[in-house]
Amino acid sequence: MKCSYIQHPGNDGITNLREFAHFAINCRRCDDAPCVGSCPWEALELQEYNMLKRYMMRCTSCKTCSQACPFGVIYPETIPFIISRCDYCIGRLKGEEAPVCIQSCKHGGIKFGEFEEKKEEGMFQVSDYLVVKTSYKWERADEPVKKR
Repeated sequence: MKCSYIQHPGNDGITNLREFAHFAINCRRCDDAPCVGSCPWEALELQEYNMLKRYMMRCTSCKTCSQACPFGVIYPETIPFIISRCDYCIGRLKGEEAPVCIQSCKHGGIKFGEFEEKKEEGMFQVSDYLVVKTSYKWERADEPVKKR
């Protein structure tokens, strides 16, 4: 898929979206979070609902978190050293124009528009501008877990 992130050509913002989705769907949200504790650069942090966030400017892609994950769900290839960002094309689209990633995705794996979280349909909001849809069933507590 192609990406038109304005800050630099060749950016692969889809990698960034894939990481968000991967953490939202596959991460087991451990309370003790060995992946977070193993990072020598404090690049991982547990956020609301024990959702993982990776600080890319701190991450050296050492893969320690991948090795520390007791469930093996942090795949080494999902922790790239090269930083890619997705700006969701906010403020850059004209009218009903679709982002380049949507236009170039042959399989319809990514959608652009206004979406709301619908747990019963497997749609989970993982950031202000990103909703992930999955058939993977997991439960989330009604009360957010306190940030550490």
